[in-house]
Amino acid sequence: MHRNGDRRATIAGRPGRLAACALLAAAAVLAGCERGSESGLEESTGGPSGCPAVHARAQAAVSRAEETEVAWNGPTTGPAAEPGKTIVFVAQTMTNPGVAGAANGVREAVRVIGWNVRVIDGGGTPAGIQAAMSQAVAVRPSGIVIGGFDPNSTSQQVSRAAAAGIPLIGWHAVAAPGPSRRPPLFTNVTTRVEDVARISAQWIIAHSGGRAGVVVITDASIPFARNKSDLISKALATCSGVKQLAYENIPIPDASSRTPQVITSLLFRYRSRWTHSVAINDLYFADAAPAFRAAGEKGSGPPFNIGAGDGDPSAFQRIDDRQYQAATVPEPLSQQGWQIVDEFNRAFAGRPASGYVAPVHIATAGNSDGATTWDPAGYREAYRKIWGK
Repeated sequence: MHRNGDRRATIAGRPGRLAACALLAAAAVLAGCERGSESGLEESTGGPSGCPAVHARAQAAVSRAEETEVAWNGPTTGPAAEPGKTIVFVAQTMTNPGVAGAANGVREAVRVIGWNVRVIDGGGTPAGIQAAMSQAVAVRPSGIVIGGFDPNSTSQQVSRAAAAGIPLIGWHAVAAPGPSRRPPLFTNVTTRVEDVARISAQWIIAHSGGRAGVVVITDASIPFARNKSDLISKALATCSGVKQLAYENIPIPDASSRTPQVITSLLFRYRSRWTHSVAINDLYFADAAPAFRAAGEKGSGPPFNIGAGDGDPSAFQRIDDRQYQAATVPEPLSQQGWQIVDEFNRAFAGRPASGYVAPVHIATAGNSDGATTWDPAGYREAYRKIWGK
């Protein structure tokens, strides 16, 4: 992989007729539905930045985040592998690519360290997640992973695990990385949501030249996701030339049914003012693509879409093919799976959590080099050396 050079993307008017316009008979009205035909943000993007100082900082931050040749900066020392352990990964839903990617990373690491793992799928519903957690506690494993859901939604099961002395490790389970007292997690593995939110907003500021009309998409039912989207909104607001047009709440389990309708409505409402989108998860853009396509929008944008989370293989494919997604802020999912196993090993050995937090990264068609995940170098070798494997 290689470093992406300094991009100077502009948002020129790119015609893309809205499907709703086909219903209008008058030619003058029809022309009014062309993207780029309205006065507003698109016409102004070629001029000076709407926030010169913020724009300059954003460009510098984005350039750093797009680096791909990054040395391992995680732990290099720790306890040797504890023998004969079994862990259970309770997944919010394995249809969430981020959860599935982290679980697969755990599976890979467990084979190396010599343990056993079982994955239980909560199916994305409160009842299913509670049942999965009950099942996990009942088998009395060495440790349980809280995979992508709020531990407070399974407080009874969490209490039973704590009473049984079963350590819990979260993946995107609470807002911050590291140990948690309430709920009781040995540690929570995630990038810093503040960093992900900030770099997502900075990419939009840099990419647009400091002049953009933005739609933010979130799942407000998940505290972690809601906090991320709120932080994105605050970061966007630091640039006076960037206007947030809409803040859409679409629960992830409903994304496939609701996203196309929302996208169609937004296209009709905002037309050429809508230049960029940011979603808390890449999967929204998979569901949005048919609506963009039906409206005649070009896959290469506008709107230019960035996923502020996960970076699953389908997102990389959309980015490389320039099909309704321009960038993602991917989690290093496999690395985080290995980190989860290492953190359990520290817990079993009576040692504190490592405290490691992976830095943020931005993947685009210019720096992904055909990859389908963000898989930084060095961590496998480092963990093998720590474990004596």
